Amino acid sequence: MSLVVTKARIFQPPRSAMQSGRANTQEWALEFTPPGRSRLDPLTGWIGSAETTRQVRLHFPTREAAIAYAEAQGIAHEVEEPTRTRPIKPKVYADNFRTNRPDNWTH
Repeated sequence: MSLVVTKARIFQPPRSAMQSGRANTQEWALEFTPPGRSRLDPLTGWIGSAETTRQVRLHFPTREAAIAYAEAQGIAHEVEEPTRTRPIKPKVYADNFRTNRPDNWTH
């Protein structure tokens, strides 16, 4: 079964605003690009479309698995490489009470 979709993008979703660690940040997602413009519903004034593929997001453990799925289903795709990630600097609570702190205690 192949989907009639113009294109899909494969990317690594960013962390949510409530997430500080690296858990669940290594997976890849496949998301379909909308084939046409959205339209304004005359009754409610909401923006919508009859195309439901924009609501679909598939998750894969690796980039290669997402690409293999897209090629097996005949979906044209483009891969977005992840941006540079900042290293997480470990913090220790005991450093707040060190006597040789580089910063002044502001409390």
